[in-house]
Amino acid sequence: MDHFLLLVPLVLIGLIAVFGFVGYGCGTLGRIGLRQADRETWLRSCAALLCAAAAATYIWGLLGVTGAVVEAEDGGTDSAPIRSCRTPGWQEREATAGIIDYTVDYVPLRFVCETSDGGSYATDAAPGYVNPAALGFALAALGVGAAARWSRQHGPSDSA
Repeated sequence: MDHFLLLVPLVLIGLIAVFGFVGYGCGTLGRIGLRQADRETWLRSCAALLCAAAAATYIWGLLGVTGAVVEAEDGGTDSAPIRSCRTPGWQEREATAGIIDYTVDYVPLRFVCETSDGGSYATDAAPGYVNPAALGFALAALGVGAAARWSRQHGPSDSA
């Protein structure tokens, strides 16, 4: 239950961040105008939209992990081994080293099942593309944000 109490606020904060970044990126260009915006404004707006894409991608994976946690915490009939851990090959893992618990890793995002022999394996609760895509969008946002800063410092001089 501890993971669920952390996952729900993370999803909500992430959604607020997505809308904030999209609002900043689109609002700045809308306020100034597409044709009147200079290079720095375009780059800052693009960086904000890339941040929104990174956050939205991470939230998508977070929703999958949250669903796996809810299913794992459900209990009741047919709850052992943990239903979220029943991935291909789970019968062999259960026969050799019982599936006893789970954890959630937030970076990289994944739902991890633990076995009684000290081993563990990640499930596909967070789609495989989530971590690389979120990292790619975040790195692109950093690069574009750095370019915007560089453009401000080394842009056309006012002494014409």
